[in-house]
Amino acid sequence: MEHKYKEFALLKAAEEKDTGTISGYFSTYDREPDSYGDIIAPGAFTETIKKREESGHPFPLCWNHDLNQIIGKVDSIVDAEKGPLMTASFFDTPLAQEKREIVKSGVVYQFSFAYDIRGWRRPTEEEEKAGIMNVLTELDLFEVSIVPIPANQNAVMTDVKSGRRNKKTDEEKIRQIISLANQLLDDEVNDADDPDDGKDEAKANAAAEEPEQSNPTKDNLLAYIKNMEG
Repeated sequence: MEHKYKEFALLKAAEEKDTGTISGYFSTYDREPDSYGDIIAPGAFTETIKKREESGHPFPLCWNHDLNQIIGKVDSIVDAEKGPLMTASFFDTPLAQEKREIVKSGVVYQFSFAYDIRGWRRPTEEEEKAGIMNVLTELDLFEVSIVPIPANQNAVMTDVKSGRRNKKTDEEKIRQIISLANQLLDDEVNDADDPDDGKDEAKANAAAEEPEQSNPTKDNLLAYIKNMEG
């Protein structure tokens, strides 16, 4: 059996536990032909998605169509108006996490899929003028891959995230940030309320001669913010 391949871009990378997930349209139903001159008709994946869901065996997520590098599994596919929107999760293995880091870097950001043609039609005269060679009406999907070189250039990853946040931990950090920020504001207000005792010039001269003293409250606030960003 001759397998054919098509490529589309990752749309989004999110996280599930610490292993990471990605989501995106691995195919689209637009009218612009790919590098093979093909377009895919809406509904072409309906039967293959249904059969896989009924079997209970998810589609594999591969690296560059290499079946020796299965790095995850496709958790769900929603056949949306734009195309099949999938969510896949990376395995908790060194290989899978290595590939996830590459995806997070943005260097590799597109999808491809392996399939067999179950149904197709010739293009209409108008479609042929647009460069369309074949209209694929039913496909049998085998796997989805993350690839560096796509056939379809239309879809591009828009977001990459990694590592699930602990909601309770984040809430505590946010409370600490608010508390520290309020404390800094109170300090500023107190300084502003101090009467002018004629020592401002002396303070300014001293500040010019001595390095700025560390503010523990400010340092803690910046540390919490940096931790949240990480």
